[in-house]
Amino acid sequence: MTLVYLVAGEASGDLLGARLIAALRAARPDLTFAGVGGDRMAEQGFSSLFPMRELAVMGLAEVLPNIRRLSRRLDETVADIMARRPAVVVTIDSPGFGLRVAARVRPKGFRILHYVAPQVWAWRPGRVKRIAKEVDRILALLPFEAPFFEKAGIPVDFVGHSILESGADKGDAVRFRALHGIAPDERVVLVMPGSRRSEVGRLLPTFGAALKLAAARVPKLRPVVPLAGPVEETVRAAAADWHPPPILVRDISEKYDAFAAAEVGLIKSGTSSLEVALAGVPMVVGYRVNPLTAAIVRRLIKVEHVSIVNLLAKRSIIPELLQQDCTPEKLSAELVRLLTDPAAAAAQREGFATVFDMLRPEGGIPSHAAATAVLRALESDGPSAAA
Repeated sequence: MTLVYLVAGEASGDLLGARLIAALRAARPDLTFAGVGGDRMAEQGFSSLFPMRELAVMGLAEVLPNIRRLSRRLDETVADIMARRPAVVVTIDSPGFGLRVAARVRPKGFRILHYVAPQVWAWRPGRVKRIAKEVDRILALLPFEAPFFEKAGIPVDFVGHSILESGADKGDAVRFRALHGIAPDERVVLVMPGSRRSEVGRLLPTFGAALKLAAARVPKLRPVVPLAGPVEETVRAAAADWHPPPILVRDISEKYDAFAAAEVGLIKSGTSSLEVALAGVPMVVGYRVNPLTAAIVRRLIKVEHVSIVNLLAKRSIIPELLQQDCTPEKLSAELVRLLTDPAAAAAQREGFATVFDMLRPEGGIPSHAAATAVLRALESDGPSAAA
């Protein structure tokens, strides 16, 4: 049996890992899998070395209190790889953890593929030289990433963005409204504050206050909050005093039904904004991190936009309200504009269509393209170039 070792560190990587396992297994039933993953990978029969949720922290101020635990989990992962001797190691997103694993095992002769290019093109571009020593190949989701990393000598496969096979655009609005008794004149607002505790802690109170302000100007708003496993209880507690009370959604298919029913979205920056865009929901993006983290990032960031939609379009399709601009007043003003100005909402939808044309791989679907890249690595002769 040939072993593929996967290391995912957060919800988005868990989903990528699950789809990759399914695609690899369909092509090579003899493959076995081990490593670190979450609930979605577990659905594919994957057994995680330890609970993935322990890695779901981000930002300097958030990581520091957990540094000992993270270091211990890093040691455990490296030791497990050394003991199991997999044919290939695929680190999935979460470069803070995954690339540390890669840096320690690649010199031992393990072939390393990193799935989801680290966003060093956005900040700290000098970091690419170090990444070239940590990985054998990158599986990139965005088309402009390949030239950047290839210039540094890292082979890249553009596999397309996995969001395209998510089903986010296949929801049923009628079913969702009927299930939750939403009146015809109620206007559904999608609220997505993130899947990390640090994100939810900072964003959800601000998002809730923004909704209250918007509801004073636009009646009959009905918020819907999809729940991410690691932060479900945090979200439930934080949104308990909202009026009207939000509809909380756990199931993926119901989440996509909510997308179809939503008129606008109040979304944290990241992959979730791309998911909502695929569903054609106009939105405002908000984000905040610890002030210390923000001060450091401001000095290093090299791009004009944080939203992937805006980055690909090279213009501001979605309003981005970050840090000091991420206030209830400013967020609510943008929500009200989208709810009352059909032209503003239509302009976003037109921009979304252009962006998704850029994210499709040549032939097939993203998980199959990623699986093909992994299979090529398995079939290639010899150990890692670092051995």
